[in-house]
Amino acid sequence: MRISLIILGIILLVTGTGLVILSHPAFGLWRHHSLERIQASPNWREGMFQNQEPTPQFTGDIHGKDAKHRTFKMLKRFLSDKDTIRIPSTPIEAVKTDLRALPTDEDWLVWFGHSSYLFCLNGKRVLVDPVLQPEWPSSVMLKAFPGTDIYRPNDLPEIDVLVITHEHWDHMDYATLRDIRTKVQHVVCPLGIADYLRYWGYAEEQIVELDWYDSFDIERSGLSTFDLYVTCLPSRHFSNRLLGKRNQTLWASFMIESGDRKVYIGGDGGYDKRFKEVHENFGSIDLAFLENGQYNTNWKYIHTMPEDLEKAILDLQAKQIFTVHHDKYSLAMHPWYEPDSVAQNIAARHNIHLLDASIGEMVKY
Repeated sequence: MRISLIILGIILLVTGTGLVILSHPAFGLWRHHSLERIQASPNWREGMFQNQEPTPQFTGDIHGKDAKHRTFKMLKRFLSDKDTIRIPSTPIEAVKTDLRALPTDEDWLVWFGHSSYLFCLNGKRVLVDPVLQPEWPSSVMLKAFPGTDIYRPNDLPEIDVLVITHEHWDHMDYATLRDIRTKVQHVVCPLGIADYLRYWGYAEEQIVELDWYDSFDIERSGLSTFDLYVTCLPSRHFSNRLLGKRNQTLWASFMIESGDRKVYIGGDGGYDKRFKEVHENFGSIDLAFLENGQYNTNWKYIHTMPEDLEKAILDLQAKQIFTVHHDKYSLAMHPWYEPDSVAQNIAARHNIHLLDASIGEMVKY
């Protein structure tokens, strides 16, 4: 009897601890789902969002009875890898720019490492996937390289449009979004992400939630008087915030247009026909941010492999390219420095205008 009570006590303690942990707002477990609009999407089938092309999450030699089992096998392999130089031995060069002092009468960008960046387009500041506040629980999963973690939410200026591409921890950070809420005028996100934002204190009138191929004219909507036109576009990826059911929120890329200028936000995802379609539908693009890093042959359809980055760049035909998703976190088993050399080699072979800047450096485009 005493042993049974001890076992019961341990079970209750573990269960209680788990519930306390999962009640942290970063997990978003208790948010209200906007199921009606989600399930009405043409991209929602068989109880989840689907890519345009068949997209197995794991390829190569990762096998298992289900996605969760394969995920654990991949994580075990990742943690046991000791051969690859995945983390720099010395601090990465970074620049601390006074973001509030940057002009709004010219177009520029500032990259914060990985997939977080700020750019100015026709006088309007657009912030993408900011991860700038290392707090638990994301700090357990995301360990920044030495020298890269130099920006905080307080460093940001007022933001006209915040863009969230998908819900993964390295793109949608609760602590950062919590601390910049009062600086943000509008948030643009794919279907399902608005549930998190409302749960985290964002007002309904701040949020613009879009499906693939939906567009939003901020000026004509009456929300603001500035000229900015946003189109939500596909990417080839997946979503999950925990190890639960996948693909319950949408992932996306975006085209931002103002006047005669166009900026493409590529988001995360493997190669497919979308890059050629974006060029065919939008023509000349002034700047494209493309994923380059955290790739592996074992998940070649959900992240961009080096050889596929080359195809994407050639399909897109943007005037200028800036690659992201590298130089801050090690989330794959390639050398930390490899993505930079991949992009530089592609640019040299095809005479591509590659904007290759240090973290925090202001670059005009």
